[in-house]
Amino acid sequence: MSKRKLSRQQAWRVEKIQAERAKRAARRDADAEKALQEGELGPEQEGLIVAHYGSQVAVESAPGESVRCHMRANLDNLVTGDQVIWCAGEPTGVVVAQLARNSELARPDSHGGMKTVAANIDQILVVIAPYPEPHANLIDRYLVASEALGIEPVIVLNKCDLLQAEPELDAAMATLLDLYPSIGYRVLRTSNTEAGIDALRRALQGRTSIFVGQSGVGKSSLVNMLLPEAQLRVGALSENRQKGTHTTTTAQLFHLDAGGRLIDSPGIREFGLWHLDRPQVEQGFPEFRPFLGNCRFRNCQHEGEPDCALLAAVEEGQINPRRLASYRHIIEELAQAQS
Repeated sequence: MSKRKLSRQQAWRVEKIQAERAKRAARRDADAEKALQEGELGPEQEGLIVAHYGSQVAVESAPGESVRCHMRANLDNLVTGDQVIWCAGEPTGVVVAQLARNSELARPDSHGGMKTVAANIDQILVVIAPYPEPHANLIDRYLVASEALGIEPVIVLNKCDLLQAEPELDAAMATLLDLYPSIGYRVLRTSNTEAGIDALRRALQGRTSIFVGQSGVGKSSLVNMLLPEAQLRVGALSENRQKGTHTTTTAQLFHLDAGGRLIDSPGIREFGLWHLDRPQVEQGFPEFRPFLGNCRFRNCQHEGEPDCALLAAVEEGQINPRRLASYRHIIEELAQAQS
C-alpha cells in the first residue's frame, strides 16, 4: 500500500502525538521501576493477561481472579492472551517480562499497518448470518488470513432460525457453505436460541478462540449465550467508559465452564491481506497446495497459461471454480492496494 504524503501541519501533529506517547511511556516506566525498587513486591510469577486498559493490564493470578498491573515501557505491545512474568504489589502489580507467543491476531490500523489485538489464539470462528448476506469472497478472505496466521478457522452460520421462513435463502446458504467441508473446514450452524449452541460449546472446549465477522451477524449474542455472566461484566465496563475510566475498546478473555477460553473483542471484524504476496495467498487455499509448483511457468498467474496445474485441476473437478475465482479477486484487490 502506497504511503500518503503528509502536510506540514499533519506531520507536526504526528510528531506531537508521538512525543506525548513517549512521555507517557517514560512516566509508566518510571512508576514501574519505582514500584520494583521501593515497593514491597512479591516474587516473580507467570500470569495471563485477560484485559488491557491503556497504560495498565489485568493479569490473571488464578482462574477468575485478576490483578491490575503497570507495564514497563518496553512492554507496551502487550495484548489480551499474552503470557507474562509479573510481581504482585500494593495496590498495583508490575509486569516485568513477556513470554513468547504461539500466535498473534492482527487487524488493519489507521496508518496502513497491522496492529496486534490478541495473542496465543488457536481457533478463529468466522461468524456469518443470512443477513447481512454473506458472499464467498468474504468468507475466503477470512480463511486466507487465518491460514496466513497459522490459526485454525471454523465457519459459523448464525441466526439459522431466520432460514425456516425463507426456503430460497436456506438453499442459497447451503450452496454457499457445502463446499467448505470437502476442503477440510468445519461448518457449524447456530441461532439465537439453544439450537446449535451445544455443538459450538464442544468446538470451543479446550481451545483459545475468538469470534470475527461483520457487524450484525450476532457475535455478541453468541458470547452472551455462552457466558451469561459476561453480559453484566460487559455492561459494567460500558458504564465505566461513560465515566471516562476506559476510553479504548478492550479485548477481554473469559474462561468457559466446559473448558477453553474465549476472547471477546468487538473491534475485530476483518483482517488485512495487503501484507501478503501472491505465493502466500496461494498457500491460503489448501486445495491448491498439491498443484503449486507444477505449472509449466514458474511465474504462472493461473489465468490461462498453457500447462497450468491449477487450471487443469479445475477442469478435472479437483478444485472448485468458485474458489479459483475468489483467489483471482483477492489478487486483484492486493494489486490495487499495493499500487
